[in-house]
Amino acid sequence: QVQLVESGGGLVQTGDSLRLSCVVSARTFSTYTLGWFRQAPGSERELVAAISANPNPGRTYYAEFVKGRFTISRDNAKNTVYLQMNSLKPEDAAVYYCAATSRIPTPLSGPYNFWGQGTQVTVSS
Repeated sequence: QVQLVESGGGLVQTGDSLRLSCVVSARTFSTYTLGWFRQAPGSERELVAAISANPNPGRTYYAEFVKGRFTISRDNAKNTVYLQMNSLKPEDAAVYYCAATSRIPTPLSGPYNFWGQGTQVTVSS
């Protein structure tokens, strides 16, 4: 089973930074397209950022509401995907989920078929 475990969430103030991490158990991690989603209370889950897999790595997607503030990256040697979040705003508060898929072809938008349990990000004003 492919499993994903997020970490790095917490309580921060407006303007602070956090780096979320997600460790993926997949044996062929480098072939998995990866995404970060978030879901605030009463809201639908939304795609925040995504990064492509081999054989065409290096492509990224960012939602307009995080562009210029968040950066997605991956370390294939560590089976880990990161979301660096800078200049956090109260509206960024949500549960953040990492997701993965090895299905081919997979646009960065998905669909994703493996999900982590989520990590809470809270941003105080």
